[in-house]
Amino acid sequence: MKTVWMTWGRRMAAALAMPGLLVVAGLGATMTVRAAELVVGQVAPLSGVLASTGAQMVLGGKIYFDWVNAQGGVHGASIRHTVVDDAYKVADTVRLTRELLAKPEVVALYGFAGTANVTQLLTDGVLEQGGAALVAPYTGGESLRNPFNPWIFHVRAGYADETEHMVQQLTTLGMNRVAVMYQDDGFGKAGLAGVEAALAKRNLKLVVAAGYERNTDKVDDAVKAIKASDVHAVIMIAVNKPAAAFIQRYREQGGGAQLYNISVVDPTELVKLAGLKNAHGLGISQVVPYPYRPQLPVVREYQTLLKKYAPEAEVNYTSFEQFLGAKVLVEALRRAGPGPTRTKVVKALESLQSHDLGGITLSYSPTNRIGSRYVEVTVIGSNGRLMK
Repeated sequence: MKTVWMTWGRRMAAALAMPGLLVVAGLGATMTVRAAELVVGQVAPLSGVLASTGAQMVLGGKIYFDWVNAQGGVHGASIRHTVVDDAYKVADTVRLTRELLAKPEVVALYGFAGTANVTQLLTDGVLEQGGAALVAPYTGGESLRNPFNPWIFHVRAGYADETEHMVQQLTTLGMNRVAVMYQDDGFGKAGLAGVEAALAKRNLKLVVAAGYERNTDKVDDAVKAIKASDVHAVIMIAVNKPAAAFIQRYREQGGGAQLYNISVVDPTELVKLAGLKNAHGLGISQVVPYPYRPQLPVVREYQTLLKKYAPEAEVNYTSFEQFLGAKVLVEALRRAGPGPTRTKVVKALESLQSHDLGGITLSYSPTNRIGSRYVEVTVIGSNGRLMK
């Protein structure tokens, strides 16, 4: 099943990365724009170091948009899910977002990735100039939350929430000597700052911080520095490939500290790249509930639609998170009424106060854009799957 999914994921990523391809939920790929459509734009990393994550991000939204269209759409209009590939490159994110927002039919943006990428959209005024909401970006960077900006509606908790939870857990277990391995950009520095703040609350200091260059897996210097520091725990603020490289090399060189990673990694990919022997026991913070057991109504819904619209795919935290984001966006489109504008969608999102997605409640308002602060820690078990 895993081999089939990886093949399917690569096929999907390759197809979606084709320039100008429009993914039309429930209708297949087409360049035809029907009159009764609501266009949602997504910029995602479908190539490069975050490609497997990008494919999952797109999948989570697609299965829900497919289902909505099969039920007749929103006020009779189908949702057209337009996806373009930025390869996790900041300049491409900015350029592609400008291109999407230049199209008046695009009523909202959805599910971008990368703290540095989305921060640059704010810095350059791209979202403000376009006047469109960005729903459920795959980042917990504090620079996107504070100071308040009106354009981004977060589904996930922030990196500060995640790192506070991890530091609380490890210090409760007596692990006070902590190192951080981080991506040297806005994403990594946001997580690093979160760890430092959480330690400072407990009158502790970081033992060592070791960075690696964005869009690479060059982590040898970080492995060396952290291995020499004799710490109890290492919190990684890293994406799949560099995280896996660090895990493998650190373990193979005899590093024995407890390893944690922030939520933006795929455990299946880590096991594949680092090897189960090395990845076993890795703690991963999560910002949405456990999607592998159908205990919540929304998890049952996600699993049912995944099986229906992507039967070769496996349950995954990333696709589940973006599924939740798609539900938020569709509810806003409904509340915005027939023929919604970008402004009406923003106002509709602000009205989602204590909104139940099916066992998960999110809240927004005119002064709040952080829908949830939910965090828990999972562990990669001896079979390679996540355990609570």
